[in-house]
Amino acid sequence: MKHDPSPATLAELRRPRSYPAVSVLTPTHRREPYNAQDSVRLRNVVTEAKKQLEADPAVTRERRAEVVRQLDQALAEVDLTHAEDGLVIYAAPGEHQVWSLPRTVPERVVLSDTFLTRNLVSARTAARPFWVLSLSADRVTLWSGSADHVTEDRTGGFPLTRDLAENFDAERQERIGDAPSTFRDERTRQFLREADAAMSAVLREHPRPLYVTGEPAALSAFEEAGTVARNAVQVQHGGLAHGTPEAVWRALGPVREEEARKETEAVLRELEAARGRRTYVSGVDEVWRTAREGRVQLLAVEENYQVTVRDDTGGHLVPAGSDEPGAREDVVDEIVEQCLETGADVRFVPDGTLQEAQGIAGVLRY
Repeated sequence: MKHDPSPATLAELRRPRSYPAVSVLTPTHRREPYNAQDSVRLRNVVTEAKKQLEADPAVTRERRAEVVRQLDQALAEVDLTHAEDGLVIYAAPGEHQVWSLPRTVPERVVLSDTFLTRNLVSARTAARPFWVLSLSADRVTLWSGSADHVTEDRTGGFPLTRDLAENFDAERQERIGDAPSTFRDERTRQFLREADAAMSAVLREHPRPLYVTGEPAALSAFEEAGTVARNAVQVQHGGLAHGTPEAVWRALGPVREEEARKETEAVLRELEAARGRRTYVSGVDEVWRTAREGRVQLLAVEENYQVTVRDDTGGHLVPAGSDEPGAREDVVDEIVEQCLETGADVRFVPDGTLQEAQGIAGVLRY
């Protein structure tokens, strides 16, 4: 199962396919007892996809057999023991993909000439993925972080390692009167330059906020070694290059909380300024309509805000039950993707931040 789509991956998923490109979505659960029925629910929704393929006169027998084969292969790759909050299966002639998402999705089957990507986009944006680069003289470790955990990542050839015994002669430095300092050694600086180049390549391919951890001497030497540190948040905490994901997460906790607080305050200031300029919108219906017009410059959404709606005859969204005809359970994800497509800045804020706006608000371009 895949977890973190890059912008290039999302663009590839959006390209047109030969009909039918099948998107299968189902909510999943991380813990008992809620996850007990996930496997049954997943099989049922895949069965529903096969029924829709069977009933669609536009799908030839050969193409139907091929897509069904891809669905079965995708189903075999699902590992619900590592499930998060949502699962998306894509299947088309000659290809299939399985994505696990840290954000719930509606149960849904869509047959089209493109895959349904709005839930991947919304989940990635809400998770606010980030990188952590942990420095030491003999190892530089890359960690991938999201809203609730970090894991070691081997993108870009990380971790980088070297043997200090072969590359650093502290005794020689003592003989010539220099205090031993690994991070003043030229070979260590070269090692950090290599790390800077490798991290630059990762950021070009997968741009995210970056935190760099290490003891003060390591951070100073890394900043001198290249350009990556200049746009990163530096965290003075040694030992994490050889540490555990849990240790990295604990070390970053206070720093990330402070960064999130500052970001939320900045968003609220922008929304308040927009009120004075009369470029402020709020509520799912008003934001939805202006997003479709490409007018939203900044979108603010509470982290767990979801609402089920339907279109009324006047072209407005009204609250609806999930079992009503025409109900749209993923309208917030639609809005997020539409805003990103038109170049808007999308920010997720803590629940309760936008109470007056009913969970969603925006700043308009005009």
